[in-house]
Amino acid sequence: MNEQQYVVNGFKAAAVNAGLKKGDGPDLALIFSEMPATAAGVFTTNRVKAAPVLLSMRHMKRGKAQAIVANAGNANACTGTRGLNDAEKTAAAVAGAVGVDPEAVLVASTGVIGAPLDIDAIQAVIPGLAGALSEAGIPDAARAIMTTDSFPKLSAFDGQAGGVSYRVVGLAKGAGMIMPHMATMLCFIMSDVVMDAGQLTDMVTSCTETTFNRITVDGDTSTNDMVLMMANGSAGNDPLTPSDAESFRGGLAGVMGDLARMIVKDGEGATKVVDVKVQNARSPRDASKAVRTVANSNLVKTAFYGQDPNWGRIMGALGRAGIDMVESQVDIRIDDIQIVSKGLGVGAEAEKEASKIMMGGEFDLTIDLHQGPYHDHILTCDLTHAYVSINADYRS
Repeated sequence: MNEQQYVVNGFKAAAVNAGLKKGDGPDLALIFSEMPATAAGVFTTNRVKAAPVLLSMRHMKRGKAQAIVANAGNANACTGTRGLNDAEKTAAAVAGAVGVDPEAVLVASTGVIGAPLDIDAIQAVIPGLAGALSEAGIPDAARAIMTTDSFPKLSAFDGQAGGVSYRVVGLAKGAGMIMPHMATMLCFIMSDVVMDAGQLTDMVTSCTETTFNRITVDGDTSTNDMVLMMANGSAGNDPLTPSDAESFRGGLAGVMGDLARMIVKDGEGATKVVDVKVQNARSPRDASKAVRTVANSNLVKTAFYGQDPNWGRIMGALGRAGIDMVESQVDIRIDDIQIVSKGLGVGAEAEKEASKIMMGGEFDLTIDLHQGPYHDHILTCDLTHAYVSINADYRS
């Protein structure tokens, strides 16, 4: 890992072990902007929202922030008034340690739902956490927020606006409980670009829709999901021209897309990353429902694991998706190998070739409904024995 790649002007980060999760690694991260930053966020649509989500949504209304503090090992979800108080105490402790207003601190948590947060342990280590802030600390923060993740997730983009260079760096965690509309998925993005809150919110929202809202591991949306971004303007660029804005949007989408793909690749026990594509649906709703039903089907996902092009399971999922479809018009391909033509299997030889493709770590499943002009896709993974083992043992 080239850690210099993840240095952003005006930002520092650090991580410490507060004793919140199993093991000896860091579990509390702090990201700090040396100057007030424009901020934007996207939060879980789950009706059950963790205390840090509620607090960060409230603080985000100002469109400004200067710090993000995140803990692993405890979600601080379903913890009532105490949980919200603990989130507020966390923000206040960070604010005091770095010299900012508590409302400038965004709070995130991930881990076990329903257990009270050990706020005393957090408050005890925050002074040392603030004292350890470093320009090179972003990779440490990425490691600290891991739970069942097997590797830290980081991505970066370098761009220019009016000839002035800027950088975008993102980090994320997530491996299970992943089906964002907005999963135990956290993503924090930093940039030194100059941008107003309205424009940044538009960028983050639209890029989330095409990246994190197009992945699934197990179909579960978490209580704690959030994407937070701070842009501190230290690059000193002029306001973005339309061309510069589109370049920035593309770079941001690239960073978020990289992180989203890493989350699926790191899906608990996963051995395959599959891009499920639906083509020529009658409506955008049909395209979305079809792709999500197939991508979340346990029967389809276990067939991926078995490297079995069992197209009957795909047809069955389509048939229960509640979409306009005609069985005799459906085509299905694994990469460029067609296994179904007009609703009928192409034959054993095609399936044998498709199975060879499925032995690789990544491939496409393309479904053509021949009903209209609309398309959609979602990244999913296979469902393995390890997924059951990891989640059966999660709290013990």
